[in-house]
Amino acid sequence: MKFKIDKFIIAIITIVLVAYLFPSFGSKSSPFNLDLIASLGISLIFFFYGLKLSPEKIKAGLKNWKLHLLVQVSTFLVFPLIVLLFLPFIQTEHNKTIWLAFFFLASLPSTVSSSVVMVSIAKGNIPAAIFNASISGLIGIAVTPLWMGMFLNNSNSNFDLGTIYIKLLTEVLLPVILGLFLHRYLGKLASKYGSYLSTFDKSVILLIIYKSFATSFDENVFNSLEASNLVVIIICVIILFYLVYFVTGIISTKLGFNREDRITAQFCGTKKSLVHGTIFSKILFQNAATMGIVLLPIMIFHGFQIFIISIIANKLANPVKPL
Repeated sequence: MKFKIDKFIIAIITIVLVAYLFPSFGSKSSPFNLDLIASLGISLIFFFYGLKLSPEKIKAGLKNWKLHLLVQVSTFLVFPLIVLLFLPFIQTEHNKTIWLAFFFLASLPSTVSSSVVMVSIAKGNIPAAIFNASISGLIGIAVTPLWMGMFLNNSNSNFDLGTIYIKLLTEVLLPVILGLFLHRYLGKLASKYGSYLSTFDKSVILLIIYKSFATSFDENVFNSLEASNLVVIIICVIILFYLVYFVTGIISTKLGFNREDRITAQFCGTKKSLVHGTIFSKILFQNAATMGIVLLPIMIFHGFQIFIISIIANKLANPVKPL
């Protein structure tokens, strides 16, 4: 069975290398206002996101409430609680930064595109996957800042939850609402040019990643990150994924879900959105120098979740094989 390396992952690795070689363009002293460009890009991403959301499909998807509840509880409760268990063992400020990066990963919503694609390959419940992946992003606008506010309030004197929500309202929620309002007029057009919109989304994400890492490299933030730290981060990412994957599988069985619903619960309930991660990091951490470290776990998780779920999805494509 052959697997192709995701082009977006290659692009992420490349842009981090570019940030390392040419950090000045993304540093705080850069003549280019990348923050403004990124903010405009974020608003357009969520406007197009709203355009592609079908209110009819969202209403129809509400019927399978047990499945939806499990996916959202897994995404916004199980993930953060697992990471919270390790907080008492964190002693140094450096390790606190790494832990906070993991907690940020844990508090993020699920990703849309890869969840639906993988569920489709595995022959799971596709309508439920579309509903959960879509609604997760909207829930994350409210829940992710609440989780992060518990710790950023203490560690960052500039953190103001009210200001954060105003930014999320203007840059994220209002564009989504506008997109939903215009769905009946432009929804088909958005679907027709979906691949171009996806390319635009990824371009904005790469810009934010470049800015984040360029700032970190320019201020030598990664000098404190040893090779052993990176190995530990990778191992913890893998452990976190499998913990949630097996927990959602056990709960799905206990609830009596059929094969299709179990697949959707495990695939959607274990995903985390790199798109939301990069966007929320820009708003929540306000372009702090440590943003490069903050984004490390979600970037590694993004690559790993695509790799391992694609393997599982291909194995499940044959309905004879048990989950």
